[in-house]
Amino acid sequence: MHKPLSLFIGLRYTRARRRDQFISFMSLSSMIGLMLGVAVLITVLSVMNGFDRELKQRILGMVPQATLSSAQPLRDWQSLVTLAEKTPGVAAAAPMSQVQGMLTANGQVTGAMITGIEPALERKVSILHDYMLFGRMEDLKDGEYGLVLGQQLASNLGVQPGDPVTLVLPEASLSAAGVIPRFKRFTVVGIFQVGAEVDGMLAYVYYADAGRLLRIGDAVQGVRLKVDDLFKARQINQQLLAQLPPFFYGSDWTQTQGSLFNAIKMEKAMMSLLLLLIVAVAAFNIVSSLVMVVNDKKSDIAIMRTLGATPGMIQRIFLVQGTAVGLGGTLAGVALGVLLSLTVSDLVMFYERLSGVHLFDAYFVNYLPSQLKWFDVLWVGCTAFALSFLATIYPARQAGRVQPAEALRYE
Repeated sequence: MHKPLSLFIGLRYTRARRRDQFISFMSLSSMIGLMLGVAVLITVLSVMNGFDRELKQRILGMVPQATLSSAQPLRDWQSLVTLAEKTPGVAAAAPMSQVQGMLTANGQVTGAMITGIEPALERKVSILHDYMLFGRMEDLKDGEYGLVLGQQLASNLGVQPGDPVTLVLPEASLSAAGVIPRFKRFTVVGIFQVGAEVDGMLAYVYYADAGRLLRIGDAVQGVRLKVDDLFKARQINQQLLAQLPPFFYGSDWTQTQGSLFNAIKMEKAMMSLLLLLIVAVAAFNIVSSLVMVVNDKKSDIAIMRTLGATPGMIQRIFLVQGTAVGLGGTLAGVALGVLLSLTVSDLVMFYERLSGVHLFDAYFVNYLPSQLKWFDVLWVGCTAFALSFLATIYPARQAGRVQPAEALRYE
């Protein structure tokens, strides 16, 4: 098959000959450096995507994605739930009330957010039921003052299912002894462990029990929503508020947890930028290796010029060589990066079993999560190839400027 002369010679220069082994080694090291840089960048991005996914599933699976709250006690909350579930983009809705207080047991005191829920509907909007260590959500029943605690809260208080816990409300009551805070005793009926910070700050009771604490009877403060698209939560809230009386107001996860996810997004961007420097260093190695090739091939360039090769043809020869090195390194790096991204969780688990060291016990997940996104693969691959191609331009132009007479003077 006929090949353009510049393509034929450029590809031939990439293959080693005995007297060119050092030059070939330089080209190979540049290719390996580019491959490792691309593979590491894809793998790290996949791991960060995995942590981001776990955070969204666990934290946003526990805290409300969007809420519709009322300035007045909401007694007919069933109608609001029905209205919300009929709205496009809303997956489910459930009643909720919240009260802040102090939990005390065994001489220990810790603050907590007490949330009143309806267990049957809460299953549709929360992942709580999937992470119960002890007991069930259905153990929360009207009038029994049961309490479901996060594992960290239970550990801080030193309690187990069946133990009593006293809730101290930040509301003073007048008595013969003076002004004293309100107390209410609960019984622990369940413990959950999501593995995030919510384990140390959330507790759940039946919504009617929470209503009695808030002195609103069996009414609730509002309704929490689970949405199909997290980034449309605010839009859905505004759409629902337009159909409700003015004493309703809304909030969404971007107001309560947005700073956390913005921090993760910024960290991912900065990590990508730093790791991209590895690819840039590998591209610089391509420059140095091609400059050495040009110096070594000056006599060959001069001979080709005397035989009629134009400076443009000489430039294309070395562009082909550098592009072949860059393309080979990029493709190998993409393949290795994809393979590592798909297997890194299993590799880390194998290492933990082999060494007996558990690397992630201190984190909110007990394994190394990884989520491969093909957009990241495409972005990394295209960026690496573009940098490697740009790295070939300077040596190729220098090769095109070689003067035959000067190159052959001392031959």
